[in-house]
Amino acid sequence: MKERLEQLKQEALQKVENADSVQNLKDVRIEYLGKKGPITEVLRGMGKLSKEERPVIGQLANDVRENIAEAIEVKQTRLEDEAMEKQLEEESVDVTLPGRPVQVGGPHLLTSIVEEIEDLFIGMGFEIKEGPEVETDYYNFEALNLPKGHPARDMQDSFYITEELLLRTHTSPVQARTMGAKNGSEPVKMICPGKVYRRDTDDATHSHQFTQIEGLLVDKHVRMSDLKGVLNAFAKQMFGSDREIRLRPSFFPFTEPSVEMDISCKVCGGIGCSVCKGTGWIEILGGGMVHPNVLELAGYDSAEYSGFAFGMGPERIAMLKYGVDDIRHFYTNDIRFLEQYHKA
Repeated sequence: MKERLEQLKQEALQKVENADSVQNLKDVRIEYLGKKGPITEVLRGMGKLSKEERPVIGQLANDVRENIAEAIEVKQTRLEDEAMEKQLEEESVDVTLPGRPVQVGGPHLLTSIVEEIEDLFIGMGFEIKEGPEVETDYYNFEALNLPKGHPARDMQDSFYITEELLLRTHTSPVQARTMGAKNGSEPVKMICPGKVYRRDTDDATHSHQFTQIEGLLVDKHVRMSDLKGVLNAFAKQMFGSDREIRLRPSFFPFTEPSVEMDISCKVCGGIGCSVCKGTGWIEILGGGMVHPNVLELAGYDSAEYSGFAFGMGPERIAMLKYGVDDIRHFYTNDIRFLEQYHKA
């Protein structure tokens, strides 16, 4: 048995030395050290040996196994190092070559406008609120003083999913949800940006999908003058400190009284030109005092609480601020258009 073990050792070591790949080494390991290998067969015959010979042969067998395993490990390390050196030589990089510039993108113009508006109102203490784009008829209309059959619903031709579910036509449902969560006992000061949807014919100034930012402030002793002060600060921040504003009477079902806000034309300075259609003013957003019915539906006592609300379209803001002449440019993903406003 001693001779047989020594013979197996020399055979294995020779095969390890001749191996030229890691896979060959694995084959040698399985052939000599596996459960069905010749060393294991030798050990199975130890039952025929005397008590004095068994420990000697057992120790010799263990030494042979360890010698073969150690040789395999050393050879495997050498083969892996050689393979790595070869790979590094073949895949070497000439660091003296000039680098390839990486094109850096930027935020979409609408994203920049929305973030600028958000920063402005956060600075005035408003919170940012968001809500679902698939909305219920109740929050989209009824909670905003637009019961079923109300003619003012025709102003917002909608995408209905079921009779009670639709794609929201404005972000006002977020206001209704936020007020409802306060149980009529806490002030609300928030803006809610997001996408809205209306069945409209796409052209230079209309889109079936667009963005809105609406604001709401509900508290005790809120007045129309508070709304004017907030909107005046917004206009001067977005369009320049020399801009003037005016409020015109209007109608919205969820505010009473309601107003449209205009800003003085930047092009002509209020004298009148083709941009402002000779009026010296450009319509920018709508707002008003929250209708008592809306407050009551949300759980507020309209005799104790009052509030104002306003809504604007970031697309219109961007078009006026940067001279964009077609709303469809925002959605067609033309890189030539988008690149112009990376640093807007």
